[in-house]
Amino acid sequence: MTSPHDYVSVRYIVDDVRAAIEFYSDHLGFTVNTDVAPAFADVVRGSLRLLLSGPTSSGARATPPDHADAGRNRIHLVVDDLEAEVERLRAKGVEFRSALVAGPGGQQILLGDPAGNLIELFQPAQGRH
Repeated sequence: MTSPHDYVSVRYIVDDVRAAIEFYSDHLGFTVNTDVAPAFADVVRGSLRLLLSGPTSSGARATPPDHADAGRNRIHLVVDDLEAEVERLRAKGVEFRSALVAGPGGQQILLGDPAGNLIELFQPAQGRH
């Protein structure tokens, strides 16, 4: 079993842990590591461990109200074929929060999980990794 020290962990506060588990595992290829819903779960993809904290979890209760909506942070998932991934997710009913944006480093699009947390799907430009 992989040690928690081998992962980079990000905590997302969610209002429905079960819906978040299904979203990340069904749509984005995460595997469930721990499931103690409705309070908490963690899902893993590669070296990313995503902590899904429900309203009754200690992680959610520790967030000061004046910081609950701070920043425009998001997890960043690299994909090989962004257009195919967007098409696949749209076919499953996933709604996107932005248009596809291209720049010198590649192209990206934003989507939200069931609680509104942002996920960036990113395809590097050819020759960039």
